[in-house]
Amino acid sequence: MAISTGGGGSTPMSDINTTPLVDVMLVLLIIFLIAVPVAIQTIERLEIPVMESVESKDKVENLLLTVSTTDQSGRSAGEPGFEGAAREGECRVYFNNITPVSSEELYDQAFERLDAIVTRAGGPEAIMEDPELIPQVHIRGDVNAPWRCVAGTIYNVQAAGYPTVGFISNPVDPNG
Repeated sequence: MAISTGGGGSTPMSDINTTPLVDVMLVLLIIFLIAVPVAIQTIERLEIPVMESVESKDKVENLLLTVSTTDQSGRSAGEPGFEGAAREGECRVYFNNITPVSSEELYDQAFERLDAIVTRAGGPEAIMEDPELIPQVHIRGDVNAPWRCVAGTIYNVQAAGYPTVGFISNPVDPNG
């Protein structure tokens, strides 16, 4: 909006009103004058407590499984010359991502582990009162592992008593 005073000129004023700009800049200056000293305070000496690592009695440890297959030559992951999982390969399941187990061993170890957790919690009734105490199974499947291997793993852990099975995946970079 242009305001002209006085006689004659028909051209509008083209001056910028700097008052709001100055007001905003003064407010920002005050904020920075207060915030910067707080942000740059240094800690003279930080002492981090050293604690012994012990198994938690409160937190439920989820069961981690990795599902893969042998390569074309029948070699498992970790063996020299392993060329990567093949769809035609033999199923391999790694208990807690480390120990290779067969289907029967997977069922037995999963059942024993769940039974120990339920016993430690005070029995089935006690664990059902607090659903946070019920452990979950997290499966990380190789991209080339066939569904039959993953489905067999799910079947075994659910037969052992685990009610919740989830999958761990690596996010794909959308930019390539």
